[in-house]
Amino acid sequence: MSEKHPIIAVTGSSGAGTTTSTEAFSHIFRQLGINAVSVEGDSFHRYTRAEMEVMIRKAQEEGRNISYFGQEANDFERLEKCFSDYASAGLGETREYLHTFDEAVPFNQMPGTFTQWRPLPDDTDMLYYEGLHGGVVTEEHDVAKHVDLLIGMVPIVNLEWIQKIVRDTSDRGHSREKVMGSIVRSMDDYVNHITPQFSRTNINFQRVPTVDTSNPFSAKGIPTLDESFVVIRFRGMADVDYPYYLQMLQGSFMSRIDTLVVPGGKMSLAMEIILTPLIGKLMDKRSKAIEAGKNK
Repeated sequence: MSEKHPIIAVTGSSGAGTTTSTEAFSHIFRQLGINAVSVEGDSFHRYTRAEMEVMIRKAQEEGRNISYFGQEANDFERLEKCFSDYASAGLGETREYLHTFDEAVPFNQMPGTFTQWRPLPDDTDMLYYEGLHGGVVTEEHDVAKHVDLLIGMVPIVNLEWIQKIVRDTSDRGHSREKVMGSIVRSMDDYVNHITPQFSRTNINFQRVPTVDTSNPFSAKGIPTLDESFVVIRFRGMADVDYPYYLQMLQGSFMSRIDTLVVPGGKMSLAMEIILTPLIGKLMDKRSKAIEAGKNK
């Protein structure tokens, strides 16, 4: 963690709705005049799409599984170094993973490949990470310890699978069978590397549909926000103004002493109401730390 160079990480598995949260954060950054640098978790995959397919076949021949959720397919060392370098000096490196043809064409590359590593821009106010492993901890690496504000995006698992199936078949051109196979293959890594992060987060936003998602593999569409509630859990946070949230978010209620439930259609509003003052406090600490450094 660093007062001069704060890091915000939004973590959640593929299809969990982290992209929606990125839009909310972009609005907050504009509102507060924050120059944030964005880092995508997919940048730290080890393999291109073609290489990953080879690794999957090799693992299957050896009677084991490999997935993008796990350590074998991701460079946790480089991710932690990016966070550590930014926290200490506002430095670091990133790149892009090009999912689609539209993303790849400007780089004259194929989908499923990476751009070149490049340094993060100078003089940014904070780092914003969105991806799979913003709070990951292993025996060798602790990414979470460098994060100042860790947010979990956590739809219930059936909804998560529906979102992944629809996204990967519609937007990324994968077959339904391939996506279903990926889900099954990923379960061990999901349990061991993804879900433990949500016990380390400061706040979790968990979307719970109010329609039947009993068989996610037969679903044709994603339940809308208006067909959902969002369960918001706060952990280890002082001065949470629950009465204010209940007043501002019509239809919300408390389900536990640390848990607020809001209508799904108010998810973006809830994120902005809750997160704007928290991000503002990080910026206030940054300004004070910089000023104190000047006066030494």
